[in-house]
Amino acid sequence: ISSSAMLVEINRRKWNGYAVNKDATEQLRQDYGTGRRAARVNQTLLINEPLFDQVNTLYGALSTTLYHYTMPWLDRGPRLLTTPVFFDFNKAITEIINDIENIALPAFIAEYPNMVLRAGNSDRLGALFNPDHYPDVDTLRSHYDITLRYSPVPDAGDFRVDIGHEALAQVRESYEKSYSEQLTSAYKDVWQRTYDALKKMSDRLAGEKKQGPFYTSMVTNVTDMVDLLDKFNITNDPQMARAKVQIAQAMKGVSIEGLKEDDGFRLETKAKVDDLLKSFDW
Repeated sequence: ISSSAMLVEINRRKWNGYAVNKDATEQLRQDYGTGRRAARVNQTLLINEPLFDQVNTLYGALSTTLYHYTMPWLDRGPRLLTTPVFFDFNKAITEIINDIENIALPAFIAEYPNMVLRAGNSDRLGALFNPDHYPDVDTLRSHYDITLRYSPVPDAGDFRVDIGHEALAQVRESYEKSYSEQLTSAYKDVWQRTYDALKKMSDRLAGEKKQGPFYTSMVTNVTDMVDLLDKFNITNDPQMARAKVQIAQAMKGVSIEGLKEDDGFRLETKAKVDDLLKSFDW
C-alpha cells in the first residue's frame, strides 16, 4: 500500500487554562474532613471568554478532521491517509491551522491581558482569582504550536540493515505481519464508523411516528462514508466495494426533509438501512 497511502501526524500543544488552587483545596479538605489526596480544586482560569473558546474549538477541529479523513495505523502516532483523500484532507486541515495561527490565536493573545483582569470579577473567579496562575504573554504564546507531518508508509523491502540474511528475513517477516495487522485494524475502524452511522440512523428512524428532531447529520454521516469507503479501499477489498455500492443505492433520494415529512418514506428508508446492517459482517 506504500504507493496508495501515506502517514500523517499532527503534533499540537496548547495552554490548558487550568490551575490547582492550593488554598481552596486545603480549605475543601478541612471542610469535609478528607485525606490529602481525596480532593482538589482544579479551577478554570478564563471563563466566558469567546476568543479563548474559539482557539480551543479550532484545536478540537484539528482532531475531528484528522480522524474523519484517516485510518488508524500505529497505536498512537501517525495515521494512514490514502492518496485519493489527500487533497481534501490537506485543504481542510491547512485551513484550520491558518485560522488558528493567523486569526484566532493572535486575537486571543492580544486580548489576553484584559481577560486576566476580568478573571477576578465576581461573576467569574471572584475570591479564587490568583494572578500567579496566569503566564505572561510571551510564555503563553510559547504554549501554542502545531506541526503537520507527512511521511511514506514503510515497505518491508526497504530494510537495509546489515544483520545477516536469516535475521533480516525474520525482521521482514515480523514487519510484514505487523503491516497486515495494522491494515486490518485500519479497515476495522472504517467498518465501525460505517456501522455506527447506519445504526444511529436506524435507531432515529424507529417508531410508527417521527420521534424528536431530525438533524441533517443523520443522513450526511452515512453518505460521507460512501465516499470514504471508496477512497479508503486501497487494497480493492471486494466487501468494502460492495458496501459502498449498496449504501449509495439505499441512500439515493434520501433527504432529511423527506424523512421529516413522510412517515411512509421514513419507514421504507429504515428498512433499507436495517437490511444493510444485516448484510455485512461488521
